[in-house]
Amino acid sequence: MAGSSRWVVIAGIATGLVLFAMSPREQERQPATPSSTVVPRRIDIPALKLTAPLMKLGLSAEGDVELPPYDKPGTAGWYTGSSVPGDDGASVIIGHVDTKTAPAVFYRLRELRKGQLVKVLRSDGETAEYRVDSVERVPKTDFPAERVYAEDGLRLITCGGSFDWAHHEYRDNVIVYASRAGNDPRT
Repeated sequence: MAGSSRWVVIAGIATGLVLFAMSPREQERQPATPSSTVVPRRIDIPALKLTAPLMKLGLSAEGDVELPPYDKPGTAGWYTGSSVPGDDGASVIIGHVDTKTAPAVFYRLRELRKGQLVKVLRSDGETAEYRVDSVERVPKTDFPAERVYAEDGLRLITCGGSFDWAHHEYRDNVIVYASRAGNDPRT
């Protein structure tokens, strides 16, 4: 995901503009803010046999969304500007697809299918469960900011598509959209 943080920030700015443009009634609704004491600790994706720790990701001094460090390829990160998984609002978790030498935490993310379960263990002992609604690959230049940052649900994001050797980054993002399992009549 090298270099992709700039696109995530651009998406965040676009989201802010979308929220600002909403009707007054929508503006009165305050976005969900993460509790200062409850944070996501671990993500489990049974279909991928994936269990990974989560770290907090904020914004860098340049305003870019931080990414998990490359020296921790098995760790994903929860963007603290999003809701805590299990709370109302959009929850965003970011992970690398690979490093220079090996696959990383979200290497198989593109293999998820509709209806598969994603669990996020929280620091309060609760487990937020989500079912995958869809998986899409989109060019970073067409990042769907409103859908990712403004709609309820869990969003898992990594890089994908072909690699741009000139810019040392992938050209696309793979995004998993998931809704709370409690909202699904199958559960």
